[in-house]
Amino acid sequence: MFGFGKKKVQINTSATNPQRINVRGRYDAAQNSPDNARHWAMADSFSPDLAASPQVRATLRNRSRYEVANNSYAKGMVLTLANDCIGTGARLQMLTADDEANKTIERMFSEWADEICLASKLRTARMARAVDGETFCIKTHNPKLRSPIKLDLKIVEAEQITTPWQKISSLSSNQADGIEFDQYGNRSLYYILKQHPCSAGQFLNPGYDIVAAENVMHLYRVDRAGQNRGIPEITPALPLFAQLRRYTLAVISAAETAADFAAVLYTDSPANGEADNVTPLDTVNLDKNMATTLPHGWKLGQIEANQPITTYAEFVRALLNEIARCMNIPLGVAIGNSSQYNYASGRLDYQMYGKTIDVDRSDIELTILDRILMQWLDMAILVGSPMPLSIRAIQSYPHKWFWDGREHVDPAKEANAQETRLKSNTTTLAEEYAKQGKDWRQELDQRAIEVAYCKSKGLMLEEALPDKNTSTAVMEDEDDQK
Repeated sequence: MFGFGKKKVQINTSATNPQRINVRGRYDAAQNSPDNARHWAMADSFSPDLAASPQVRATLRNRSRYEVANNSYAKGMVLTLANDCIGTGARLQMLTADDEANKTIERMFSEWADEICLASKLRTARMARAVDGETFCIKTHNPKLRSPIKLDLKIVEAEQITTPWQKISSLSSNQADGIEFDQYGNRSLYYILKQHPCSAGQFLNPGYDIVAAENVMHLYRVDRAGQNRGIPEITPALPLFAQLRRYTLAVISAAETAADFAAVLYTDSPANGEADNVTPLDTVNLDKNMATTLPHGWKLGQIEANQPITTYAEFVRALLNEIARCMNIPLGVAIGNSSQYNYASGRLDYQMYGKTIDVDRSDIELTILDRILMQWLDMAILVGSPMPLSIRAIQSYPHKWFWDGREHVDPAKEANAQETRLKSNTTTLAEEYAKQGKDWRQELDQRAIEVAYCKSKGLMLEEALPDKNTSTAVMEDEDDQK
């Protein structure tokens, strides 16, 4: 018997056939024993949709919403995640060969996005994915828009996407909860309730709409192959939030207990000993700044709340670190306090967090923004808006999305790094400006205007370079701190 980590391999040799070797592999985690029976009691082999059944998803959503609504840490993490991911919104950059056409489309799309509050709706969608597990964005027609393109976006909660009871009897293998698929597995239509199922309007305006899949954008995280509905991203942390609340209440109770009792009388004498008799549980009022005498054999003491107050801060940090891990949020961001970080640790954590934000933005671009842009351009051409003729002739629309950039902790050090990368041809102006969420063409055009204006006024522009020595020395000193 040889042990290799958690997998045990047993080799048996047969006496009749020495060349034959039987190998049997065994995993410790796959064994059933009295010690692990209770721990794995809830393990199952359900499919993704059955494991995330409508009843299960409803329970998780309700508990997740409760925690976010009543827990300051949970609310802060969700808001921070949405603000960092969406920020002030995505900005469009067209990449066609016609620069004038690109500028026209970018300006028109920006005005339309501001009118429908696209950035705010995307932040709501990102928060819903974290709290509810999924969100649905519906393309709608809004004649009240000032823009000639009447396309609008409506955010619908997960409860409204469900198979109505009239259709339950005809459920088949090509349906999920509120979603119907074609014979190739593509989503073909959605069943959307006219009103929220737990609203008063459900009784006044019951019924449902059948909406084609091309008009519905479903934003959720796919954790398992074949998963068609999402579960809250903070699901693994829900029991931990409950523990944090219980521990906080225990600390408060301990402090209140110590405050409720100003002092107690106690004696080291045995029962019926030399100490004077006193009435049990009797109270005595003590005057402020006054001395008093005690019965013979009795001492005056005060209740101290040593536990769990002394370990409260450490416990909260450890628990919040575990809570934030399932959302890929570093502890400093989760608690909004980086006082215990050095510079190197903070930068390392933010690099991981930055990758999470990049992945989320990519999902939003593919699921929502690209699909909105394609229909917006098609509608702009149909309604006869001032769209350049060169754009109307092309079949594809090459483009790119710009998001808010991430500010560097040391701008001087970052400027030195940019200068080095540009001189060594390991980066481009477009890439460096994109890190700041800016369009390099617009920035250079604006800079050219400023330089020309300064020269026309007789002003001299000095090319101020950052002090490399000072910046490097400061950063090396901070990186060495632990």
